[in-house]
Amino acid sequence: MEAVAYIDINAPLVERCRVNDRQAQAELYRRYSKAMFNAALRITGDYAEAEDVLQESFLSAFRELSGYKGDSSFGAWLKRIVVNKSINCLRQRRLQLVPLEDFHHDAAPAEASPPHAHEDAEEQQYRADVLRRCIQELPDGYRVVLSLYLLEGYDHLEIAGILGITESTSKSQYSRARTRLRELAMERGLS
Repeated sequence: MEAVAYIDINAPLVERCRVNDRQAQAELYRRYSKAMFNAALRITGDYAEAEDVLQESFLSAFRELSGYKGDSSFGAWLKRIVVNKSINCLRQRRLQLVPLEDFHHDAAPAEASPPHAHEDAEEQQYRADVLRRCIQELPDGYRVVLSLYLLEGYDHLEIAGILGITESTSKSQYSRARTRLRELAMERGLS
């Protein structure tokens, strides 16, 4: 069986951007800005910083288009830039991963409860808002690993490479983030 070549639907726009076509740049920005802003916000936890990361990421992407080889989608390539710039933003704020000694091992891991089948849309929205706020309350190290793994789809080896930590540290940070997130959610009445 032959491998099918990957074709990015944005390839014509990317080619136009390579010659500084402003309309093509505006169209790529329109297509990706919301998703990339949300990724930056999940990692930085700060609206203003996420806006800055978004702008810097698009500027870098348009300046560095020669680095985009088309091996993956333009969106995946751009997301990597956004994630890296978000991490750099946190490093400037002195990202601190919580040391092992600071973790209380006596907390028993709780299983996530199944979603409530009979909630109306308003209740689901309320629960989602509370959960978002709980995620933002996590220490930076926890929030970053949780966001990269759970929300952005990176595996622990990739996270380790991005953050300059070991794979086991990524796994333990993720586990602690989940435990702390459950605690915060329970404090706010979510089960």
